[in-house]
Amino acid sequence: MKVLATYNIKGGVGKTTTAVNLAYLAAREGHRTLLWDLDPQAAATYLFRVRPRVKGGGHALVTRKRPLDEALKATDFEGLDLLPADFSYRNMDLDLDDTKKRTRRLGQLLRTVADEYDLVFLDCPPSVSLVSENVLDASDLLLVPLIPATLSVRTFEQLTRFVADSEGHHPEVVAFFSMADRRKRLHREVIDAIPRDRGRVAETVVPALSIIEQMAERRAPVVQFAPTSRAAQVYEALWDEVRPT
Repeated sequence: MKVLATYNIKGGVGKTTTAVNLAYLAAREGHRTLLWDLDPQAAATYLFRVRPRVKGGGHALVTRKRPLDEALKATDFEGLDLLPADFSYRNMDLDLDDTKKRTRRLGQLLRTVADEYDLVFLDCPPSVSLVSENVLDASDLLLVPLIPATLSVRTFEQLTRFVADSEGHHPEVVAFFSMADRRKRLHREVIDAIPRDRGRVAETVVPALSIIEQMAERRAPVVQFAPTSRAAQVYEALWDEVRPT
């Protein structure tokens, strides 16, 4: 089982749209796929038409009072399951802090379903926290969307330093640009200037397209409801770059 996390310190950069579309593509290829929506805002859960509630909340999962597999929900798409968000996840740092090996608990929980899935996607909240440390420990690949703005370089440096300074397992870091508009000079300059020596930067650039925003209305991955669109082609190209071997 491979674990991929969409993560950034900043919010509103395209983490959820990336996780949803890549998870759908993985399942379409025949991989048994799970997406865990760790963000209490529950955007991925909403897109998959699942109620954002886990019986007992995040506390029950972290303390193992509720087995992970009992919280799983099927989606409308074959081979793709969801572990929904719950508003109680906002307190997950506190729950994790009370456990042994507090930076490894999420990885331990995921290993209980390792025989059921080939790929797990973690849609992460925007923060630097104990949840983040657990994500680093559990993940094989950290997929980092960056908006091409001046502060993106600083954000990328902060994130790669956070990964390097973390104890234990260090996932591979792959950044990519999201919500890009190459007609803007600043966007082009930032994309060209990002340091390539701090981590891998994908060649694929996800543009700012209105059809991606329509995911909230359609409540489905854009690669599913608009499979021939430019947006779908871009996510397919990104998946080709980051697909685990």
